[in-house]
Amino acid sequence: MSTPPGPPREPELEQPLAGLNSRPRGLRQGLQMQVHGRTVRLRGFQRQLKGPWRWLLILGPGLIAAAAGNDAGGIATYSAAGAQFGYDLIWVMLLITVSLAVVQEMCARLGAATGRGLLDLIREHYGLRWALLALAVILLANAGLIITEFVGVGAAAELLGISPWLAVPAAALLVWYLVIFGSYDAVEKIFLGMTLVFFAYPVAAILAHPDAGALLRGALVPTIHFNQAYLLVLVGLMGTTITPYMQLFEQSSMVERAVARRHYGPERVDSYVGAIFSNLMSIAMIVATAATLHAKGATILQTAADAAKALEPVAGPAAKVLFAVGLLGASLLAGAVLPLATAYALAETFGQPKGVSLDFRRAPLFFGLFTILIVLGAGLALLPNVPVIPLLVAVQVFNGALLPVILFFILRLANNARLMGDLKNRQRENVLGWGTAILVTTAVVVLFAVQLFSH
Repeated sequence: MSTPPGPPREPELEQPLAGLNSRPRGLRQGLQMQVHGRTVRLRGFQRQLKGPWRWLLILGPGLIAAAAGNDAGGIATYSAAGAQFGYDLIWVMLLITVSLAVVQEMCARLGAATGRGLLDLIREHYGLRWALLALAVILLANAGLIITEFVGVGAAAELLGISPWLAVPAAALLVWYLVIFGSYDAVEKIFLGMTLVFFAYPVAAILAHPDAGALLRGALVPTIHFNQAYLLVLVGLMGTTITPYMQLFEQSSMVERAVARRHYGPERVDSYVGAIFSNLMSIAMIVATAATLHAKGATILQTAADAAKALEPVAGPAAKVLFAVGLLGASLLAGAVLPLATAYALAETFGQPKGVSLDFRRAPLFFGLFTILIVLGAGLALLPNVPVIPLLVAVQVFNGALLPVILFFILRLANNARLMGDLKNRQRENVLGWGTAILVTTAVVVLFAVQLFSH
């Protein structure tokens, strides 16, 4: 007698299936798969950590993206601001801190609400032509930045007595290896570890005994000079603090972490902590250089050795070594984040697979572009007689000029109720977000006007 058929069995999930990844990420272990281009996570039943450990595990893309803004160009721009104008631009940094926190959180929310990257959303909602415009802006902004990161590696190597011809290729190979052969979790931890080098600057700012009265005036009383030098540094500060690639990396990393819409919330803390931590380090750089270099009349920086003098209150004769270590860590951090953000943007524009948890076979465009950018950036950084500090500052100014285009798309998408649902922008985010866009655009227009009339 035949046995009556039982209930149908559920199909088994096997690890070799394409697009499936069972590595633990975030706070819980589970399965992750790609469904119509969107990452979907099947959460496991694992005990959640509680207390401070839970919040430490939340920190990730927001902290990495914001800390990467303190790269070689950032260090050069903040050092130039302090050396040239003393404490006069501290108030700008306080405003930008609020703006950076709002914009970064907005991008994290976009990633959680949609499971899509920024360029992917622009292409889907505004068409390929607008996506290509945004991509062109990002490629222009990031191309120069990638070169400057390896210029920073070379400058740090020279301070340590190592030939850039050895250090730059070695750094490029290291960054490439970490991303290509390392898991996302491992790469993320390494990036986070690199941010620790910035703690030397607050110590230097304190030991340099800054003028407390001048520091308070610089923080609380807005000072504006309508001359080309001041406006260049002002736009450069905006460009290096709210850099377009930081928003791309934040959103794409949130997608790769597979943070579900209904679980979004703690990630907001990551964005805010990242922005505050990053800009406290930036303000410390300005204060340290203002108290050491500007106070002594050394207002023009040309080389990394000039900027290193700001750390003499901490390290004395070893200031060059300490600065070199910080510059190297910052350059390596951004040297990995920048090509990744650019590769995310290109892959999203054309709807191609992307993510560091994939491989060359499954994401050839993503990893191919990442490799090309690393090779070109390192190669061009070895050109002789490059004026390090002026080049780094100029690239940040260029980023500031392009920033309004990316901010416009972010704000429009974050206000799309059909797309965002209950994670749509609230009035507070809109006031601060559009205020940031207007502030940056006004500064860029005034800079161009001053340059035009000066000629």
